[in-house]
Amino acid sequence: MSVLSNIPFEKESGSIKTAVTSYWSKRAGSFSAHKHDEAHSYKADLWRCELTERLPVGEGLKILDAGCGAGFFEMVLAPLGYRMTGIDLTPEMISKAKQLCGSHHAAAAEFFVMDAEHPVFPDNYFDAVISRNLTWTLPLPGEAYREWHRVLKPSGVLLNYDAEYAKGFHKYDQSENLAHEKVEDSLVEECHGIYHMLSVSALDRPEWDVKTLKSIGFSEVEADREAGDRLYAVKDEFYMPDRMFCIRAVK
Repeated sequence: MSVLSNIPFEKESGSIKTAVTSYWSKRAGSFSAHKHDEAHSYKADLWRCELTERLPVGEGLKILDAGCGAGFFEMVLAPLGYRMTGIDLTPEMISKAKQLCGSHHAAAAEFFVMDAEHPVFPDNYFDAVISRNLTWTLPLPGEAYREWHRVLKPSGVLLNYDAEYAKGFHKYDQSENLAHEKVEDSLVEECHGIYHMLSVSALDRPEWDVKTLKSIGFSEVEADREAGDRLYAVKDEFYMPDRMFCIRAVK
């Protein structure tokens, strides 16, 4: 049996994506402000070191940021010479990303409203695909992984940072989630509802991700369960109690 068969086909994929887009549309303004603050904090250098140590070596590398949100990775990496392309399903997020990057030495970054499960790019196009806190929102994350493999060049690198947020909602005291301290209670509950709509919420991760990526054809697949310990060691306004993992895979 294929590893991908462990996650059922989402008959309501379209309605789930509508719910996810609606949620992030409401979050776009405050989320953008949060990313602005993060880009002006010590976190920017922390993420810059984290990413550059794991990305391929070379000048002018083309990188796809899947689920780019308000463009934080673009603000971090574009000034270093990486050719950044950000995609997000939420138009309001793309609008905020363009605004932020235009004033943060990242105006050369390109942004498109696009489904991360169906990126409209040629085969073997990017040197790397990076993602942060996206796959937990996808009805069909296995499809996204297949497509990210397709658009990567041979020897291209995937870096995916995510966590088991649905399980964490019930595991942790949400008052510990300082990154959501200013998120309205109604939106917290809306997000909780989305968790229960998604099959990925019930999977054991990152074990499922590693098996799926290997079955698709990625090599050198590694799950780093200490990423969150490095990136969220300080309990500040960016802190999330959910233990973030990093998956690095090579095509």
